[in-house]
Amino acid sequence: MSKFTIAALLALWAISSAAFAERNKSEFNLFNPTPPDLMREFTTDRPDKTESPYTVDAGHMQLEMDLVSYSYDRRNPQHEARRVQTLNILSTNFKIGLLNNLDFQLVSDNFLWFREEDLRTNQADETTGAGDTTLRFKLNLWGNDGGKSAFGLMPFVTFPTATNDLGVQDTEFGLILPLALSLPHDFSVGLMTEFDFVRDERDDLNFIWVNSATVSHEIVKKLDGYVEIFTAVDPDRTSSAEITFDFGVTYAVNENVQLDAGLNIGVTREPDDWNPFVGLSIRY
Repeated sequence: MSKFTIAALLALWAISSAAFAERNKSEFNLFNPTPPDLMREFTTDRPDKTESPYTVDAGHMQLEMDLVSYSYDRRNPQHEARRVQTLNILSTNFKIGLLNNLDFQLVSDNFLWFREEDLRTNQADETTGAGDTTLRFKLNLWGNDGGKSAFGLMPFVTFPTATNDLGVQDTEFGLILPLALSLPHDFSVGLMTEFDFVRDERDDLNFIWVNSATVSHEIVKKLDGYVEIFTAVDPDRTSSAEITFDFGVTYAVNENVQLDAGLNIGVTREPDDWNPFVGLSIRY
């Protein structure tokens, strides 16, 4: 038997073994949960803006939240003398695994505080209330349970459930395409492109093209760090380009609990000048 034949047989055996393992996990669903010993490593969509292509295991739940997120904005595209501050408390992303490669997500802003000041007149307006609600599905196309890359599809719809004009004025929707890559020396890269259809001030539906890239690596045991570049461009040029530089850390308390903290810094005038946050993620 030639070396080529042996290599081919080994390759076929590896492929069939992987397919068999995947077929076994594909038997699990919302009503037949994945056993704990077969669950994949705990992964989250937070704290960076680049979404993850990995789904929650079938029949399990995951809660990801901003404990506190504060935004400050002084540099605006209109060069107006105003200052805007926002406080977002307990913004949550509740996930539940439907199939081995499909989960459902409910994203909501539960408490918002908004303050806008006119620096010329020293007058200020303050508003509090709830934010919008977003429904998302995540479908993993490959790499969910192993491999050096993973890719997914995430369609979403945002509904105008906010109070006191703290959210969108009408239903918005879009599609997110997240890609994860494993690099040498334990570096991980996340890439995302996103197509958003949002309402402008005239209630016209505009297309926004979002792209981001993040690089992460372990700092010390259980503590990882990341850096990220995020861009959102309006091809119709009805708004300025939004570019932020982001960085942060995650700390694995255990295999099902993760803490995180970070800072998003506005590079252009369109986004907030800076946005520090602290978050928590739990898997059940």
